[in-house]
Amino acid sequence: MAQILRGDLVADALCRRIAAEIVALRTDHGIVPGLAVVLVGEDPPSQVYVGRKVVKAREVGIRSIEHRLPAETGEDELLALIAGLNADPAVHGILIQLPLPPQISAAKVLDAIDPAKDVDGFHPVNVGRLSTGGDGLIPCTPLGCMLLLEEVVTDFRGLKAVVIGKSNIVGKPVALLLLERECTVTVTHIHTRNLPELVRAADIVVVAAGAPRLVRGDWVKPGAIVIDVGITRVVDGDGKARLVGDVAADEMDHAAVVTPVPRGVGPMTIACLLSNTVKAARPRS
Repeated sequence: MAQILRGDLVADALCRRIAAEIVALRTDHGIVPGLAVVLVGEDPPSQVYVGRKVVKAREVGIRSIEHRLPAETGEDELLALIAGLNADPAVHGILIQLPLPPQISAAKVLDAIDPAKDVDGFHPVNVGRLSTGGDGLIPCTPLGCMLLLEEVVTDFRGLKAVVIGKSNIVGKPVALLLLERECTVTVTHIHTRNLPELVRAADIVVVAAGAPRLVRGDWVKPGAIVIDVGITRVVDGDGKARLVGDVAADEMDHAAVVTPVPRGVGPMTIACLLSNTVKAARPRS
């Protein structure tokens, strides 16, 4: 049987370490990390995600500042808010919840955030630092994937890794992180040929395709480590809804390690957001 690597348990341990570091920051430097969360519109999933992030931030001792703006908010108004948050010394991290309404350019908004406060790790400066092995803020989901892998991998050097999905949010950053650890990395996408054969050669498989149950059991070699980033709500024939990943988890008994959906990568994403906020708040020498 595959080991089920529970991201929620790893995230809980990380949050305890974050809370202790925040106490030390407050005691030694008088700093209380501040996270500004901006939500434009009333997209239900976004409201749920923002609510979870705010609750976890407050649990660990981060001061959370919420800005909830109407869906008709203009781009200039949002950019002005970001400029104010950039200039506010009490705000160490800025999170713009995506997606944004169609009248607002997400690229322009994300580029406007001070890279030092870009706790999502999406600013081109942080992307560039990641690609060159520099010290920047790393996107939260890829960072969470790597922390989960570190729970079960002691030496990454020379391992074959396949990343399914080439998004800027998960696929590309996680591939760069694996390369930095000296894995041999293959990034696949919708036009990749012979995908099952590529996956069968992998020691590590990270799946972020947004395609429910894409990766079948016969794609994965015995002893592989499988990180399932995907999460999709599906409705069964009896009308009941459930969450499923990009991996056919019930076919993975021969794998060494599999992350579940839910309670896998998702909680790590939020924990890494909090970790990035604390990193952004640390005094710079």
